[in-house]
Amino acid sequence: MKILIIRFSSMGDIVLTTPVPRLLKKKFPNSNIHFITKDEYSYIYDNNINVDKVIKFKDNPIEILTQLRSEKYDLVVDLHNNLRSNFIKLFLLKTSITYKKYFFKRWLLTNLKIKLKIKHIAKSYIETLLKINIYDDGEGLDFYFSKKRKEIKLPSIYNNGFIVVVVGAKHKTKRLTSKKLIELCDKINGPIVLVGGKSEIPISKKLENFFNYSDLRIRDELNKKTYIYNLCGKLNIEESAYIIKMSDKVFTHDTGLMHIASALKKKIFSIFGSTHSNLGFYPFRTSFSVIENNNLSCRPCTKIGYAKCPAGHFKCMKDLKFDDVS
Repeated sequence: MKILIIRFSSMGDIVLTTPVPRLLKKKFPNSNIHFITKDEYSYIYDNNINVDKVIKFKDNPIEILTQLRSEKYDLVVDLHNNLRSNFIKLFLLKTSITYKKYFFKRWLLTNLKIKLKIKHIAKSYIETLLKINIYDDGEGLDFYFSKKRKEIKLPSIYNNGFIVVVVGAKHKTKRLTSKKLIELCDKINGPIVLVGGKSEIPISKKLENFFNYSDLRIRDELNKKTYIYNLCGKLNIEESAYIIKMSDKVFTHDTGLMHIASALKKKIFSIFGSTHSNLGFYPFRTSFSVIENNNLSCRPCTKIGYAKCPAGHFKCMKDLKFDDVS
């Protein structure tokens, strides 16, 4: 049996699909499972033992369609349910099952602030398989490491444990300000490793300089045990995931690395600003706490984030409290 799974983007969503090929492999152990996604997200499945082939979608849809038709799939599992994925299903003319989106519920939550609890997205992906009598195995997400990876050595102060702070997120309204990040790191009061991409280098440098090189008079006002090791812009996703795996706990915005931390079964403190945990993207099947401001009538204002606060005050992040981060 040959199966095609479709999910084009983005990083977090693709990590959330990982139970699906696992369940398909359990049901059909001799199946040949292919996963199609955008080229920039293909690394998530490169080492996954449940996927036999990753098809990288680039810029030539005709070439991809020709390739897909030549594979002669028996089943298509559509976990994106958009115009592109529906066109692929129409083109292939094969038996297919499709993930159900909750457009209306999300609209009610973000536009009318009706507090509906939307099913976790990973659970929705899993339940797509009910149509072919495949049931949830109760396990979480998957993330597999390559056999060859760069060894990352941390300073000796980190030998007895450390905490990861994921500095970035794609959209500005999903990220703490530098002032709030300083407050959070001070509350953590221990060895911290910062992870993030190149775009997070400026803000991570601010944190590093503040805690590691501040004037002693400033240090006297702090909890004093916070030490920053800054790896922003220095690691790829797999290397960042390995740092997360070695950590004691993870503080993260609503972003892809949060879901990788879930797959690695870490204790997670997930920070939500303009988005909301009720939208269904909170950590899945791991220990977690949510840090969010539930005293605002304006949130959630979006399901994905904005470049700036629509109301102009950004209280969803600026007024966050870090009372219990232990």
